[in-house]
Amino acid sequence: MPLKTLLLAGAMTLAALPAAAMDGITVKDAYARSSGAMAASGAAFMVIENHSGQDDRLIGAASDVAERTELHTHREDDMGVMRMIHVEEGFALPAGETLMLARGGRHVMFLGLAEPFEQGDVVTLTLEFEEAGPIEVEVPVDLERQPMNGQGMGHGHGQSMN
Repeated sequence: MPLKTLLLAGAMTLAALPAAAMDGITVKDAYARSSGAMAASGAAFMVIENHSGQDDRLIGAASDVAERTELHTHREDDMGVMRMIHVEEGFALPAGETLMLARGGRHVMFLGLAEPFEQGDVVTLTLEFEEAGPIEVEVPVDLERQPMNGQGMGHGHGQSMN
């Protein structure tokens, strides 16, 4: 193949990269927090957008900051008490839709923190998607962030995540 053709093909590939990045999964406004200096657990929250034409599912998460990293949500039990539960099947993310991981709802849970979270730390988190595969995200620790409207109910582990 002539050099001119190779250079043109390479330039076209590089030019397409920004568009390709928007064709998949993007993560925005991610942050992590714990309920205090002695907390054994923490959580991460974010907005996940599916810019692809294919339905996907967030099926897992991994990080070395804790013994276990799981997907959780809150559900009301038979007594009317909100409880946090592990969601083994993950969270659906239809094509063209947005998945909110927010306080008081769906979130990534860090159980058995290796060290307490401190303001300004950065947590490396790998989100595992059924179709898109693993996506690594750098998540800043923000212990001062206030919940958005309608978020921030009790956490169900005896600790408030507010």
